[in-house]
Parts: sequence; C-alpha cells; structure tokens
Amino acid sequence: MRLFHVSEEKDIELFQPRVPTRKDLDPNKGLVWALHERCLPNFLTPRNCPRVTFHCNEQTTVEDKQMYLSSATIKHVIAIEHKWFEAMKNTTLYLYEFDPSDFYLQDESAGYYVSEKEQTPINQLIVDNLYGELIKRNVEIRLVDQLWDLSDKIQQTSFAWSMCRMGFAEKK
Repeated sequence: MRLFHVSEEKDIELFQPRVPTRKDLDPNKGLVWALHERCLPNFLTPRNCPRVTFHCNEQTTVEDKQMYLSSATIKHVIAIEHKWFEAMKNTTLYLYEFDPSDFYLQDESAGYYVSEKEQTPINQLIVDNLYGELIKRNVEIRLVDQLWDLSDKIQQTSFAWSMCRMGFAEKK
C-alpha cells in the first residue's frame, strides 16, 4: 500500500503531528494525515477548491452506476465548480509519499490514514498538470456551476464519497 500527503508546498522535509480541527477526533492527539492511492484523485485539486468526489466500491449498485457514471469504464468522478477551472490549470501539487508502517486507517471511504509520529517523506512526486493526472488515472472530471445539488444526491447513493472544502463552494 502506498500513502501520500498532497500539498502545494514544495519543500516539506518533516511532517509534525498536528491537532485535528474536526470535532469527531481527539483534540489531545496530534496526527500526520495521509491517504491511500485509490483516493488520491480526491486531492488532485488546489487545496481550497471545493469538490464533490465519488467512486465505486463493493456496495455500489448497478442503478447508481447507470445514473451517475458517464460510461462503464469510469469508476471515479471529481466535480468542481466552473470558477476553479483556471486554478486547476495553473496549480502544481507535490505528493509526499510515506512509509506506511506507522500509519493506521482513520476513514476507509475517504482513504484517510493517520500517524501519531513525525514523518519524513520517502519520495516526492510533482504534478504540474492536474487535469492530465486525473485523466491518466481514468477519473471523470465534471465542471458544474454549483456543487450543492450533486452533493445532496451523491450522499444518498451507494458510492464511496467525499465532499471537500465545501465552505468555499458557491451558495445554492
């Protein structure tokens, strides 16, 4: 299994555990966050870009696939708002790869793994064409005027899904 941290910062040499801001996690335990490769496409956008992401899993029904996927070969979708098109074209991301031995699963659907220890990356990959990288990974990219309608619908499906940075999304 390969684990990554995605950043717009290019020179991170050491990742220190940070106290999570999420209310459902222990505020006394600092964590280093990473994600597995299957969910990596969910983060191949500028950091603050709001997005609705979903992908097939073992529970995904034929009906949901037919309703929400554009073809039988697509298994993963990233939807962003029109206004983020240029930022996607002009953003470079740095993928920091970690040795997975100190990490444990935090959220299967989102692909999150965490470590309570500081982490030194074992590799760095540079992605300077986000659209190209998503296409290479066979991810469908959708550009929409607003994300809320899709977000509401996808949460009622059998897909594994993640809604990221929705505080920056256009209002309904």
